Amino acid sequence: MRIIGGRLKGRKISTSSKFKGRPTTDFGRESLFNILRNRVDLTEMHVLDLFSGTGAMSLEAASHGALSVTSVEMNRPSAMSIRKNMNDLGIENGMVVTGDVFKFIKKAPRQYDLIIADPPFALERLPKLPEFIQKTNLLAPDGLFVLEHGPEHHFDEAEGFEEERRYGHVHFSFFTFEEE
Repeated sequence: MRIIGGRLKGRKISTSSKFKGRPTTDFGRESLFNILRNRVDLTEMHVLDLFSGTGAMSLEAASHGALSVTSVEMNRPSAMSIRKNMNDLGIENGMVVTGDVFKFIKKAPRQYDLIIADPPFALERLPKLPEFIQKTNLLAPDGLFVLEHGPEHHFDEAEGFEEERRYGHVHFSFFTFEEE
């Protein structure tokens, strides 16, 4: 696995040998960051990567100049691997939280301009994640929430839904929420 773009383009990302997840493909990640570069200025954003897994989304955001990146991953070896990658790549504006995403969301210390979530596709709470993000006010005003999911989920009727992009079995749904 490698970083697709930005100042760290081409640098390798190491992963924990105990990682059992489904990392976003290089093609999917590259497509997502092409969309993001056309929609937002990553250099002005605080980014939250939920269900970080390998941390590839966080590392990519940092490579593209995000103000800060926060990775939340429950699996301890994966979280340690993300920390190691941040250190090895010289990412000083990154933070890794080892813990449950839903607990983190409830007590997050700040709002984020961009939230990317890549939960396990079989996660029971996945269909309610956009609503949960909205109700917690975790997303800053004018912020963007991107949810990666499989083809079995559809969010086009969900509040805040803007669009869905498909890249093989990987789908990205984009949300913005009005202030309550």
